[in-house]
Amino acid sequence: MNFTPRKEETTNAKKGYQFESIEKYMDKNEVTLSDSMTIVDACELIIKHKLTGSPVLDKDRNIVGMLTEKDCLRLILESSYNNMPMQNKKVSEYMSKNVKTVSTENDLLDVANQFLNSHFRKYPVVHNGKLVGQVSRRDILRAAMDLKRTTW
Repeated sequence: MNFTPRKEETTNAKKGYQFESIEKYMDKNEVTLSDSMTIVDACELIIKHKLTGSPVLDKDRNIVGMLTEKDCLRLILESSYNNMPMQNKKVSEYMSKNVKTVSTENDLLDVANQFLNSHFRKYPVVHNGKLVGQVSRRDILRAAMDLKRTTW
């Protein structure tokens, strides 16, 4: 069975329900990248920490982009095809700049619906515009299992 919610059912706020915040389930120990670091260093961090991608932050912890495994693969293919070294390339040249985030004010149902309506596996979590963690599909699934005895 494939459950895809109707667009008008994607938030619970207008229905008056209050579900648990995502703060309890988000990962607060996120690995982040700097837009000024080299792509080689960023790829090494992604591999070392077994990530599919990581938020790119400026010095004030504002999210300025996201670098994924796919972005790194794009660079590797481009470098080998054009026979160009990739050592001096910066993260800012290859990161995705249009980053979708969720807020600490979002609850579990809001975020679950966002995952169902997108291809993303993880969202950066922000509070007052600053990165405070990340939440994944697995985190939401874990939350659902924790709450399985109640209706959420």
